[in-house]
Amino acid sequence: MYISVALHKPKKKLHDRIEQLLSLADVALNGSRPWDIQVHDDNLYCAIMKNGSLGLGESYMSGWWDAERVDEFICRVLKANLQKKVNSMQDVICYLQAAVMNQQSPDRSYEVGEKHYDIGNDLYEAQEAKLDLVCRKLELRPGMRVLDIGCGWGGMAQYAAEKYDAEVVGITISREQASLARQRCKGLPVDIRLQDYRSLDETFDRILSIGMFEHVGYKNYRTYMRKVRSLLKDDGLFLLHTIGSNTSQKTTDSWIHKYIFPNSMLPSAKQISSAFEGIFVLEDWHGFGADYDTTLMHWYENFRGSWNRLKKGYDERFYRMWNYYLLSCAGSFRARYNQLWQIVLSPEGVSGGYRSPLR
Repeated sequence: MYISVALHKPKKKLHDRIEQLLSLADVALNGSRPWDIQVHDDNLYCAIMKNGSLGLGESYMSGWWDAERVDEFICRVLKANLQKKVNSMQDVICYLQAAVMNQQSPDRSYEVGEKHYDIGNDLYEAQEAKLDLVCRKLELRPGMRVLDIGCGWGGMAQYAAEKYDAEVVGITISREQASLARQRCKGLPVDIRLQDYRSLDETFDRILSIGMFEHVGYKNYRTYMRKVRSLLKDDGLFLLHTIGSNTSQKTTDSWIHKYIFPNSMLPSAKQISSAFEGIFVLEDWHGFGADYDTTLMHWYENFRGSWNRLKKGYDERFYRMWNYYLLSCAGSFRARYNQLWQIVLSPEGVSGGYRSPLR
């Protein structure tokens, strides 16, 4: 459907408002450049003004708009801070819920596992170079007892056990992850458990967490750090790998919350450092958010290339949802709106100083 020149007056006003906002990001409606959006349904304008990022994402899932380069479109929107110019009621509701409730309480902690990670093991993959970097940063040695908080599909646990002769306990809140992790780690000194981190009461030489801290929530950051410290030996090391935000927030993007990571939020550097202050000593802080743009674009190409095999288990709306997820996230890292950090912490400071393998 093309945009009619005879739009009803209310829709015409919304059209003009969206057009004016997008012009601030050098994006045109029905333009010819890769980042310009092609509108197929005029209801798009109302959806964006009413529901902000949720409306934008849902409209894409419904096929109301397209762009040759969704990643570039999102990058330009974020660089122009357009998200701050559309304050939807949905955003207000999400903020109030986060302020009043502990959305990452033990009772709610398994929701993200069921909604995101349990949808299908065929949608995910591991990266060996990242796993080895984590092991080297932790200075893993044979026989060390390692805790992997949020162990995913067991890739890290398997790698640490096979390549570094470590004994690993991996915990996850996803039944599907736990099932596959147990299969891939069969015969190795790896114990995979369906368990929340707050219920642990053991001691470890090393602790790591990759891509799990985004689900902890600002009300639980200090609790999380205290728990990790109680589980770690005095001469141990803890590596935290997390996506981060440039500013301190209490909620996540409303579309991400509804469709991808329920009850999630990205921590800021300030929130992380405040959480471990007086509990841990900072040994190393490595930022490589710009590299995640490339990673996400590779995931997008892999997903597209595998769709003929995957589509028997997923519908077209899911296909558009997953494309939007990967491309919008790539755009957010390209805009430097989101960050990616690996942080090494020690309980009492490494004697003689910590030496990063990257130096």
